[in-house]
Parts: sequence; C-alpha cells; structure tokens
Amino acid sequence: MFESDARGALIAPRLTAWRQARTDAGVKDRPATHDLREIFNAILYVDRTGIAWRYLPHDLPLWQTVYWYFAAWTSDNVFADLNHDLVGLARAKPAGTRTRPRA
Repeated sequence: MFESDARGALIAPRLTAWRQARTDAGVKDRPATHDLREIFNAILYVDRTGIAWRYLPHDLPLWQTVYWYFAAWTSDNVFADLNHDLVGLARAKPAGTRTRPRA
C-alpha cells in the first residue's frame, strides 16, 4: 500500500524543498515532528481506501496533522509540482536511445 523506497526517493526532494521554502519565508509552523514521507503515505492511504480522515489507522500520524499537510500542500501546489516532476521523469528518454526507430 505504501510507497516503495525508490518511489519515496523521487518524492522526498520536493517535500523537503517545500518545508525549507516555508522556513525560509518565515512561516511560523510548529517544529517538524513527523517524517514527510509518513504524511504522504497517510494521504495516499486516504486516497486509495476512500476512508474519512478521522478513520486513519493509529500507526499513521494523527488525522488532524495529515489533513493539515494535505491542505497546505494543495494550497501550495505541491501535488501539481510532484505530478509535473514525475511525468517529466516518465517521459525522459534513456541516454543512447534514438528518437526515430530504425527501418
């Protein structure tokens, strides 16, 4: 259900950059106590299962925390940026490949 380490490595830089940008902008948030990847996994869990935020399993962060990050990331276009990054990676051609097939 949760993201693999390889997928997490693709997502982590964007989430870390978001947190750093908020710090640099002087946004006064509480000190970070949760791993951003754990928050992201909880959001994926809600999306994939269709449960209400309040019914997140207890081994994930509190639903209020997860929802706060979801709202902040939505407001700051983090999901759109992640989508753009991942689509770009998926469309990238491996080195040494031709753009036109040989006849």
